[in-house]
Amino acid sequence: MKHRNFKTVPKMIFGRGSFDQLDDVLDAERTNDSDFVVFLVDEIHKDKPLAKCLGNQPQDQVIWLNIDDEPKTTYVDALTEQVQAFAKQNNNGKDPVSVVGIGGGSSLDIGKAVALLLTNEGGSASYQGWDLIKKPAVHHIGIPTISGTGAEASRTTVLTGPERKLGMNSDYTVFDQIIMDPGLVTGVNKDQWFYTGMDCYIHNVEALNGTYINEFARAFGEKSLELCNQVFLEDHPDADEKLMMASYMGGQSIAYSQVGACHALSYGLSYVLGFHHGIGNCIVFDVLEDFYPEGVEIFRKMVKKHNIKIPQNVCANLTDEQMDKMIQVSSGMAPLWDNVYGPDWQQKVTPELLKSLFKRM
Repeated sequence: MKHRNFKTVPKMIFGRGSFDQLDDVLDAERTNDSDFVVFLVDEIHKDKPLAKCLGNQPQDQVIWLNIDDEPKTTYVDALTEQVQAFAKQNNNGKDPVSVVGIGGGSSLDIGKAVALLLTNEGGSASYQGWDLIKKPAVHHIGIPTISGTGAEASRTTVLTGPERKLGMNSDYTVFDQIIMDPGLVTGVNKDQWFYTGMDCYIHNVEALNGTYINEFARAFGEKSLELCNQVFLEDHPDADEKLMMASYMGGQSIAYSQVGACHALSYGLSYVLGFHHGIGNCIVFDVLEDFYPEGVEIFRKMVKKHNIKIPQNVCANLTDEQMDKMIQVSSGMAPLWDNVYGPDWQQKVTPELLKSLFKRM
């Protein structure tokens, strides 16, 4: 048996106020006055205090990201071209010394994707899959301002392409540095806080109940799940710190295991109807009691406790074409279904099963 040799984030800083150390991290990457850094920041922070604390130098490039939609390959390609044009005009075409992604999972994924495409020719859609990236990315840093996706820890950047929603999965995708500052999540919209946190909770349930589970993944997943329960069932006073660590540990858990049925179905749902990842997962997970009975029961308690309204009947008026596309995208997530059922998953993941599940959403 050949065991996976996977890469983890080599450098990380954790703690309230640690965002202030970004300058020190970037100074270590700059070797001359012309070196520049690209900041890819969720535009929700544009007129907030964080915008004044970036520490960007005059030669740096700051791009405010529109994440109204899930990250698309076309958007990532356009951003990459924007960075390349800036480099050509200001630095003789030389790549930035670092790409800094700041925001939620979408912003972090965009940061990872742009860093990869600066060194790998061709559009991002051609790299959707597993281990298709051939060259190391530009140095890249991830700074989450909301917790749950695990994007800060993962080897993937999930993008919606022309044919499917699928990650660029590669060891080169992993951030070189992350800064986890719980103080940055203050003031997050409650619904968004919940949906994103549930992404972490669902990661753990899927990993711990999957065929890929092992003691490495279990150790991280069980602790992450414990932290999620403290945050969403107990209203712990250190909830921001705990959820930020739960997110990181959940990402570590699935790095050596895999997610499952919820994420597979959510990819199809989001591809066709455009739901953001967190809320899409919640819509799907709410109908998966046959797959994860205990996990769904606790999830519903969390929903009730925080008075969250999960959208209902979102698939009620789908056309046959839309339903077929959902089924196609979801059934194509082979590793996820393998984690649910094992090697014979194709005998069980039928169009009829997927259609019946989508109709319940």
